[in-house]
Amino acid sequence: MKKVLFTKDEVIKLITAGKKLILASDEKNLVDLPTGNWIAGTIPYFMGESGGVSSHDLIFVTEIPDFALEFEVKVYDESNIHHVYEDCPRHGYSVIVIPASCDTHFTFALKAPGFSGFATRPLIGWIAGVDLNDEKNTPKIFDGTHRRILDNGAVVMHITLPTNKLAEIDIVNIFEQGDGDTITFPEDGFKATNVMINGQTKNFADYLLENTVDTRLLLVTNLYGAMINTSFKSMDFAKKEVTFYAPVFAGLRYKIAKPVDDYSVSFMKDVPAGEGENVYFACNCILNFLYAGLEGKKTGKFTGPITFGEIAYQLMNQTLAYLTIQDI
Repeated sequence: MKKVLFTKDEVIKLITAGKKLILASDEKNLVDLPTGNWIAGTIPYFMGESGGVSSHDLIFVTEIPDFALEFEVKVYDESNIHHVYEDCPRHGYSVIVIPASCDTHFTFALKAPGFSGFATRPLIGWIAGVDLNDEKNTPKIFDGTHRRILDNGAVVMHITLPTNKLAEIDIVNIFEQGDGDTITFPEDGFKATNVMINGQTKNFADYLLENTVDTRLLLVTNLYGAMINTSFKSMDFAKKEVTFYAPVFAGLRYKIAKPVDDYSVSFMKDVPAGEGENVYFACNCILNFLYAGLEGKKTGKFTGPITFGEIAYQLMNQTLAYLTIQDI
């Protein structure tokens, strides 16, 4: 498997050589990189060439293929992120990075399915974060073409491909809807108090407690045939409030996921074995890293940042998202 984790000095050489790069690392390793053809987001967790790893010194490098014809870096915020799909190249793909818990993150997560051009062109990327034990620093994104550092916004590299190449996005999701109650929410959002359980109003925190729900599982909804996850973040029993890592949407029918007998085995079983050579970007969820015990374990031939949310057209949770490029 090719090298994907590099030292800072090695990355500087790649930048000065004119390589087009998507970078992920601790903020301290990114702040004084030279101007060049790169974008980045903070995160210290990776699917490396030798398996899952946490590092505060190495930089994960995704290199844009040499056969790409053009690239353009754009920076958005909550006021204009609705243009992102329209700006994606007609023939190519785009990689997006957004800092966790900023206004742009919330706007994109809640409203992306309603943006003009949604899901008509490949948009993939991740939500930047920091070490889970770091209570001081905040997630950041970087526009390396202008050496801009932002804690709110979205940095996107739009990449144009030759007409004989086709970029496609796919996901690996080990979760399915369980056979239990149907849960609907009165409004879109990252938190909930009262919900509808089989058509009856119930406080959601009380429901989870009374039914001893294992919140390492999650909410799953069937969206046009795709299983979409929403992970639990926290429960505040004083406020009777449940918060999530991704938004729930009013009107969709959610169920608690089926229990997974062996998280790691199930995850590895669902990782496509033959895709590795054609994968040009991938990312995986920090909750998969923790719950599946992926440190030191390979996820097939997939490498990439381990993130606080995955973007495969829209925000995902507890999902491995990847982009392949095939010859037409």
